[in-house]
Amino acid sequence: MRQVAILGVGQMPVREHWDVPIRQLAVNAGRAAMEDAGIQRVDGIFVGNMSSGEMNQQRHLGALVADFLGQWGVEAVKLEAACGSAGSAMRQGIIGVASGEMDAALVIGVEKMTEPQGKEITAALATAADADYEAVHGVSFVGLNALIMRRYMHEYGYQHDDFAPFPINAHANGAKNPNALFREPITQKTYARGRIVADPITLFDASPIGDGAAALLLVPVEKAPDAVRVVGSASAIDTLAIHDREDPLWLKAAEISANKAYGQAGLGPDDIDLFELHDAFSVMAALSLEACGFAEPGQGVRLAQNGDILPNGRIPICTMGGLKARGHPVGATGLYQLAEATLQLRGQAGEAQIDGVRTAMTQNIGGSGATIVTHILQKPQSQ
Repeated sequence: MRQVAILGVGQMPVREHWDVPIRQLAVNAGRAAMEDAGIQRVDGIFVGNMSSGEMNQQRHLGALVADFLGQWGVEAVKLEAACGSAGSAMRQGIIGVASGEMDAALVIGVEKMTEPQGKEITAALATAADADYEAVHGVSFVGLNALIMRRYMHEYGYQHDDFAPFPINAHANGAKNPNALFREPITQKTYARGRIVADPITLFDASPIGDGAAALLLVPVEKAPDAVRVVGSASAIDTLAIHDREDPLWLKAAEISANKAYGQAGLGPDDIDLFELHDAFSVMAALSLEACGFAEPGQGVRLAQNGDILPNGRIPICTMGGLKARGHPVGATGLYQLAEATLQLRGQAGEAQIDGVRTAMTQNIGGSGATIVTHILQKPQSQ
């Protein structure tokens, strides 16, 4: 298998793009990545998206996006794994290039969410849960995460305000990212005043939806020896329904995929310089840190309280705002994480740049932990 490099990066700002259809969001990000890479023709296009059929009345995004990029005749498909769609698309792009089937693969994550009514968005997001055993009872996606957060607080003795460092850090970092939806820092006082969405989750515990697209252009390392490299890539699943899990407070798929990626890279948690985790909800940030070996069970919140997740901390997270401040266009999120990590490794993260970064990890979660995709990126040793 060939090692894979990231030669091109493209992003659209996460916004309410009322005048931009979903195809154009994807095309703009894809074209930006191709221009960044200096490549005009690719061998395959992999599009991550969750709900274009329900929210935009448009499926068949692979062919649609390839068509409007002028890439006629190439292999092009859409990948869906709920909120883990973009990370899953990245996996397929990596496999395509690593296997030798492709010399240039374009991976795009896209979602357009702000035009449907709120109830339609809630219904679409609920399809990430188990339709017969969770959604049928009327529980929303945020409701499921509220149950997880309440259980975490009960098991480990935390109060709601103890989670504040997660969104405070995200918003502070998002203020430095021109592509972020929210670019204003928040305080502990602001967090405490957040209105309840689904008890105990408040407005500042939940990531906002948005319209967005991000893209990467992948090639073999020998064609781009100075580019950021993919040194670990793995995906794993857990049960779809939370109640079927042995421990609802342990992200087993995160543990499995992270350990596989660590093994491929020959690295461990102590070697990771930053972690773009999937902070769809504050409690998910804590669970991800624990499952990936950065904290013991129940200590993810303590890690945040100690300042270890800050830009100058032991394991900086959400360095350009994360889902909470950058925004969470669900099917695009995994590519935003990877694009941001790549920019950090290139030294092109602007005001959000973390000093001395050589190795970055990203983790994209689908559903309430049912699909989890982990990637590890690294600068070439010569740099």
